[in-house]
Amino acid sequence: TIFLQFAFHTYTTAFTLLNGNSTTKAEEYSFQEKQIYYGLGAISYAACLGAVPFVFMNRYTLKSPLTQLVIKKLLPAPLFGLMSAFTVAVVRSPEFENGIKVMDRNGKVIGVSQKAGEKAVRETALSRGALFGTTFFLPAVLMYFVERAKFAKTPHALASGRMLMITSVLAGMIPVSFSMFPQCGEIKRADLEPEIQASTEETELFYNRGI
Repeated sequence: TIFLQFAFHTYTTAFTLLNGNSTTKAEEYSFQEKQIYYGLGAISYAACLGAVPFVFMNRYTLKSPLTQLVIKKLLPAPLFGLMSAFTVAVVRSPEFENGIKVMDRNGKVIGVSQKAGEKAVRETALSRGALFGTTFFLPAVLMYFVERAKFAKTPHALASGRMLMITSVLAGMIPVSFSMFPQCGEIKRADLEPEIQASTEETELFYNRGI
């Protein structure tokens, strides 16, 4: 269980690293190195926390039908969503620590804003949490009713049906999660730092949110 969790969060963390927003270098070491260190910590924490319910259930032999339903069927989905959002926030935390570039409508860089970085990371974390939380929650609920109705007669049929549902929901949720917030984010000048407000007359500025 821990290995599967580790593999999943490694993939999502690598995707986050490759599709984030570039920013200025940190004082002590480079921005990329800082993200990698944060990413390794986020992967380890998320993998261990995601595996805790299963370890706890096996350790204390909690085998009742209700426990099996909650821990094996329902709990992993919100945990996946929460941990996916968590890894995005941790890996991309240098963006709101150091700031990201904000531009006017013509693409001219006005300055580097921590508040824009915080907004970009928050939006991406929410979309990533919605993507994986829904992808694992909806098939779990549907498969529960499939099992109760005994539509699938064999374990192999159940496994195939579960994989098909997960793949279908994931395929549908990817464009939904990407479209939750625009790729080119907007932020009002009044919400930015005073030095950026003083350097432009534009009422709205723009930034690259990342994926």
